Amino acid sequence: MDKRELFHTKLLELADGSYDVFYNNKRYLLSKQTQLGGKLIKLYAKELGDNDFISLNYYNIDKPLLKPCEMAEEKVINFVLDLEI
Repeated sequence: MDKRELFHTKLLELADGSYDVFYNNKRYLLSKQTQLGGKLIKLYAKELGDNDFISLNYYNIDKPLLKPCEMAEEKVINFVLDLEI
């Protein structure tokens, strides 16, 4: 399984709602919403106590499409793959 497939799988496994996660030994408040019958996933995570954040929209239609919000695609992929709940 390649990195994008792992990202897709882990993103779908994350529960909807808001909860704390850890990434690179830092605590983030993650919020995930699944909308349109699973065709759209919105994820936002804010580092608590600092200015870092992760923001993305993921369209799960015929061919999955990742749209990071004002950041590199690699940053959001690494965040989702390496976060700890």
